[in-house]
Amino acid sequence: MWDMKEIAVEVISQAVARLAVQACCQLPRDVQDALSCARNEEASPTGRAILEQLMDNADLARAENMPICQDTGLAVIFADVGQDVRIVGGDFESAIHEGVRRGYSQGYLRKSCVAEPLFERKNTGDNTPAVIHTRIVPGDILRLRLAPKGAGSENKSLLKMLVPADGLEGVRRVVLEAVQVAGPSACPPFVVGVGIGGTMEVAALCAKRAAARDIESHNPDPRYGALEGLLLDMVNRTGIGPQGFGGLVTALKVHVEWAPTHIASLPVAVNINCHAARHAQVEL
Repeated sequence: MWDMKEIAVEVISQAVARLAVQACCQLPRDVQDALSCARNEEASPTGRAILEQLMDNADLARAENMPICQDTGLAVIFADVGQDVRIVGGDFESAIHEGVRRGYSQGYLRKSCVAEPLFERKNTGDNTPAVIHTRIVPGDILRLRLAPKGAGSENKSLLKMLVPADGLEGVRRVVLEAVQVAGPSACPPFVVGVGIGGTMEVAALCAKRAAARDIESHNPDPRYGALEGLLLDMVNRTGIGPQGFGGLVTALKVHVEWAPTHIASLPVAVNINCHAARHAQVEL
């Protein structure tokens, strides 16, 4: 019998609370660097001025520890739980919800979660429950990645159940449709997450994970890495530009994740992040 690493639920709650404030108030350095590069590449004077304003906003938010955007979103947590980790003192998901509750309350972040979606739509008052995606992985590390997701970009998500004959051109059409429909409403320049394969729900989760990746990351499969570049070029040729005022930079990055699928299926999902592709991560 081997010794298992123990992590107390209170440690998890404290970590999630910190991540909530950090993600909402401090634009990740990789995103700031991408905005800076976009400013240098943008030919439109209006586009460059907008990118400057976005960077100034991020600097002010970091300095004042205030939200980058008033829509601090639903708290989406990707949890990779090492199989040699033992959670003690309570249950794992309750610990995450408690962390979100503390972070959004103590950080004075807007609470945007309603308890029921159709009839009463009453606000829960503390931005819980969080949206939790958990994977059991090898090792004794608990990795938590929190990605707040606002409605302006989330509402522009798209899922199409294609067939294999649609192929690469079908994937391109779905991504282009999503970006064109999003237009200025999702606050470009975007980070676009694309999920290919799996089933309906797996494709959507792949797209969500892709949208939450670090800007500088690439799909390790060279075929899908090349597809990311191809799709980015296509998106930037739309001319939507920063905040929809036209220009060369409509997206900072396109990320693709994929999963095995049925012989008769080709699901494609698109999840868009606005220019503030917010995320924060910790390992316990």
